[in-house]
Amino acid sequence: MTAASEGAAQRLRAALDEQRAALGEPARAGPGDPAALGRACTFAVIQALAAERSPCAAALREAARFLAGLLAAQAPGKAVEVRVPPYAAVQCIEGPRHTRGTPPNLVEMDPVTWVRLAVGVTAWADARAAGAVRASGVRADLGPYLPVLKMPGVVGTEH
Repeated sequence: MTAASEGAAQRLRAALDEQRAALGEPARAGPGDPAALGRACTFAVIQALAAERSPCAAALREAARFLAGLLAAQAPGKAVEVRVPPYAAVQCIEGPRHTRGTPPNLVEMDPVTWVRLAVGVTAWADARAAGAVRASGVRADLGPYLPVLKMPGVVGTEH
């Protein structure tokens, strides 16, 4: 493991263990690679939201970053910028590349909305209709790219 991935794994594990403790669960004993920890952290955040509890800030931050990275990997490109302030921003989706200033294809939302969308708990159209997502530009439709992660036991809406 590189120093960067080791640091990421340590941040993810700390956030995950904090969220699990807040849910009354023991610390994670599973694999320590960043991908496994990212999935587990996301699942813990979804569990907190399902219990109508606020997720721990560190866990929400790490889940938002992990899921944004998955989106960028699954929909490579530079045509759309997806912002999840204050935690993440990625460029994704093929098309004309944006290089400076505010991108013409921009999607922005809060971290909880992003986590719900990214795992399929909330449908893209529903989030847009509720005003939870701000999207501009002809390519700023993430619907075809969501969910980026299927979570075990998470029942969401149909896309």
